[in-house]
Amino acid sequence: MGELNPLDLVVIIGYFILVFGIAWYVTKKEKAGSDSSHYFLGGRNLGWFAIGASLFASNIGSEHLIGLSGAGARGAFPEAQFEILAALILLLLGWVFVPFYIKSGVFTMPEFLEKRYNRGARTYLSIISIISYVLTKISFTIFAGALVFEVLLGIPFWTGAIITVFATGLYTVFGGLKAVIYTDMVQSIIFILGGVAATYFGLQAIGGWDNVLLAIEDNAPSPDTFMSLWRNEEYPWTGVLLGAPILGIWYWCTDQFIVQRVLSAKNIKTARQGTIFGGFLKLLPLFIFIIPGIIAYALSVTEYPDLFTIENPITGETKTTTDAALPALILQVMPVGIKGLMVAGFLAALMSSLSSVFNSTSTLFTFDFYKQWRPGASEKELVNVGRLATIALVLVGLAWIPFMQKLTEGGGIYRYLQSVQAYISPPIAAAFLLGIFYKKINGKGALAALWAGFILGIGRLVLEYMSQEGGMSLSDTSLLGTLVTMNFLHYAIFLFVVSVSIMVVVSLATQATAKPVDGQLVYQRHVSQAGPSMFRSKEFLLTVLIIVIVLALWWIFR
Repeated sequence: MGELNPLDLVVIIGYFILVFGIAWYVTKKEKAGSDSSHYFLGGRNLGWFAIGASLFASNIGSEHLIGLSGAGARGAFPEAQFEILAALILLLLGWVFVPFYIKSGVFTMPEFLEKRYNRGARTYLSIISIISYVLTKISFTIFAGALVFEVLLGIPFWTGAIITVFATGLYTVFGGLKAVIYTDMVQSIIFILGGVAATYFGLQAIGGWDNVLLAIEDNAPSPDTFMSLWRNEEYPWTGVLLGAPILGIWYWCTDQFIVQRVLSAKNIKTARQGTIFGGFLKLLPLFIFIIPGIIAYALSVTEYPDLFTIENPITGETKTTTDAALPALILQVMPVGIKGLMVAGFLAALMSSLSSVFNSTSTLFTFDFYKQWRPGASEKELVNVGRLATIALVLVGLAWIPFMQKLTEGGGIYRYLQSVQAYISPPIAAAFLLGIFYKKINGKGALAALWAGFILGIGRLVLEYMSQEGGMSLSDTSLLGTLVTMNFLHYAIFLFVVSVSIMVVVSLATQATAKPVDGQLVYQRHVSQAGPSMFRSKEFLLTVLIIVIVLALWWIFR
């Protein structure tokens, strides 16, 4: 598969000195350890470029570099839809949700739900968010990072996992959100340049794009659909158009992990500009991660038949997985020096995602649990509690990895991420959307829908795992069997419809005992910022440009 040169190792070491240097400088300058507003929200004074770059870098972790390139190598091209749709949903965050969030002055998304509904809704979202971070972001990123160490550096999987956690936690625990965001800015540049380099040198190795298409035509099981965004049984178009946006609204518009960057903005306009910039950046993964995976597939069937084979450095056992596509491509075709920079970019992607989720998780625990229990806690005490919460959740994330390995055997870790989110996100997305646009929704309706959705979502995850283990066999014709075997995006639609129905019915039935709704937290036409000047603004024109580009991509890769 190729190997690293000593010059590559020098580049990797130099890159990490740069990242840790930036984190140390920001930590010292901002005194993040003594003030909760600086530690958790960067002082609420960040600009649009920093916010947009951090939105992109925090989202694009090693799991994306591995999972998306693996999707390209497997012919699961529609997984690019989650990236393309994200560009549109970030526009929704900037234009619809941001004004409510910033005007409310909240630190966390559960805090916003408490203001809109009640304390129970806040507690629910805090718990579910932390659970989802363990099941997806923390364990998933550690898993992907360990795989990077195993493939690129020949370090055993679990050793890589431990190194991953220690290296990332070092600057996250002490630096706070501003250290995370400023290191994200540097790392996002590396992702983009590295992805472009992987595409360029991959095409050089195989002799051009025409040879890639020829390799697909001669060797792919379904050459006509290998590069189609719409024609794939695993990702039906109904699920992509109706189910994937539900996941996207939860992740991009209501999840603390992402929205925390927007809350750190100077004002609403700056936050909106940051989301638009982030939307443009989210159009890139199709070209810098998916396409290199496709090139890696073409090379594996023409030049390097063992390209996706990984050897355990201790036991000598080998396994084949398409999730090794981009690391393998880096080692095989990259020139010395650039190869080291790409490896550094991989590890930087891993660190940016982990550092972001560490900071977000500590924010949730500190403000939604500890501060409620000890309202008189000092600023320094809040920061220290956030650090301890991060350490505890990392241990839980490590414990979940063996279960995740079972669910991702043979490749497809990006699909695992999306499927788990499909079981968690619909009731939360429904609570935020209806809460903002329909003032008759109340706390009782929201709580009933949230808990019913949680039971149905986690139930699907448990039954899916049990059926894969072979301990349970369900008939596809039974109601339970249909719910367990239906496509995960279709299940997200089902779960969203059930949640909305419960929310509306219970809310209307309990109107007499519902508390009054704060008018600042619900959309009202007479206080809307929409007007003739808005349609002439550069933000609006850039929004239209993103929509046009998305429609063009859908047409080109139909």
